[in-house]
Amino acid sequence: MSTEQGDGPRTCELPELPTVRAVEFIRRMRGASQPCLMRGEDGHVYVVKFQNNPQHIRVLANELLANRLGCLMGLSIPEAAIVEVPAKLVASNPDLEIQVGVRRIPIAPGPQFGSCFPGEPSRTLVVDFLPDRLLRRVRNLHELFLGAYVFDKWTCNCDGRQVVFYRSVDDEDSTYSAWLIDHGFCFNDGEWNFPDHKLRGFYPRRLVYESVRSLDAFDRFLRRLENLEQAQLEACAREIPPEWCGGDPEQLARLLERLYERRRKVRQFIIEARDCDLRPFPNWV
Repeated sequence: MSTEQGDGPRTCELPELPTVRAVEFIRRMRGASQPCLMRGEDGHVYVVKFQNNPQHIRVLANELLANRLGCLMGLSIPEAAIVEVPAKLVASNPDLEIQVGVRRIPIAPGPQFGSCFPGEPSRTLVVDFLPDRLLRRVRNLHELFLGAYVFDKWTCNCDGRQVVFYRSVDDEDSTYSAWLIDHGFCFNDGEWNFPDHKLRGFYPRRLVYESVRSLDAFDRFLRRLENLEQAQLEACAREIPPEWCGGDPEQLARLLERLYERRRKVRQFIIEARDCDLRPFPNWV
């Protein structure tokens, strides 16, 4: 992912969004949306979410929009792609299906959302939990979670903050890197509204917020957010396939308007969250 260096308020450049044809099913993945790991014709491996996932078709729109917005804010986030899954690949892989109770429904072929897997699966260790001693060693730990918190308050991410930590299997002593993942419940899943709450957006491990001593800790990301222009939001949404919008693509324009209005309210959201009973920022007094 291309990100801007330095602490200035400018936003980052959007990387190109490729469209890639899936050529290999690797395995099913954990998660309520029932994603799968697939290889694209470009050789990269993607975690793919499907149009007929059991949550909502807008999960795909949410994932792509959140990914592009996260890139503008300079977050540590996987590169995204639109992954074309051919009907022939679905027919030749019985595990390419959605399980709903006892029913088994084949994946709907066509354009799906894909996010890059951090390396070759057989040579990359990926986990979603680290003990404290390893978590403290994660590269850019505090910046990672401060940016995520600003982003999750802005987008009203109604799911817990999801992170994956990864390193090569060949180097047990290497420091883990991390990506922010799983943004399907930004904008409140398929509802496309913002049921804000003081406790929403926190990562449950408070040690990631130990560097916070004032609102200034979030300033780098807040300034990037506040300097976003409406045209930038529209550019992010322009890449979303209309069929991912759940039958009413015009609601996407209204969602963008709300996001643009909210970008200057996040400072106050954070101040209000500081004083909640959870006391999430142990060193902000």
